[in-house]
Amino acid sequence: MEAIVLGGGEEAWARKYGVRSKALVPYRGRPMAEWVLSALREAGLSVVYVGENPGLSPSPRLTLPDRGSLLGNLEAALEHVEGRVLVATADIPHLTPEAVRYVLEKAPEAALVYPIVPKEAVEARFPHSRRTYARLREGVFTGGNLVLLDKGLFYQALPLAQRVVALRKSPLALARLIGLDVLLKLLLGRLSLPELEGRAGRILGVEAKALITPYPEVGVDVDREEDLVS
Repeated sequence: MEAIVLGGGEEAWARKYGVRSKALVPYRGRPMAEWVLSALREAGLSVVYVGENPGLSPSPRLTLPDRGSLLGNLEAALEHVEGRVLVATADIPHLTPEAVRYVLEKAPEAALVYPIVPKEAVEARFPHSRRTYARLREGVFTGGNLVLLDKGLFYQALPLAQRVVALRKSPLALARLIGLDVLLKLLLGRLSLPELEGRAGRILGVEAKALITPYPEVGVDVDREEDLVS
């Protein structure tokens, strides 16, 4: 299996370190992206990297230029892989080979698998990290920065993904797309994982599954400069 690492985009605070993308901001002596590339390589995956590459090590199999958007970058990378692929962002420098192997080994058979991490696991490992959590019947979770997907799914779901991005500043429109019944249950903490998976599957037109993972490293990214001290 191959992996895609998305390292594009620009962050104003990254310029303080002489780079444009936060993927290249140094963390413990190395660009953040290198920690991600190392974890994936040690887990046995080759990598297609999207973004500026000033000589990252370990070297990805292929480097593609930043197209200016997450969806555009993912679409470009998928042209160079086949079948099932693991997609990761370049701003998760805590990622470990063990966490990657867990996701690959435990992932159910589905067109899309999205790891989620229990709040208690995040707070035990990263007590000062600020994450966004959702309360479900099964517990309180944050989303991961890894996605396991089938290449064909992306093209099927692309129109929906583009619509979601276009509606990102309109909460009511997004609520209508997802379903007010689901959002209400989510707000009340009464939504279950099977219900959430079912709604995602109906929207996307393919089977989607969540994977509860005990590795908080997959869900703790670097959004702000202060996150570098974690």
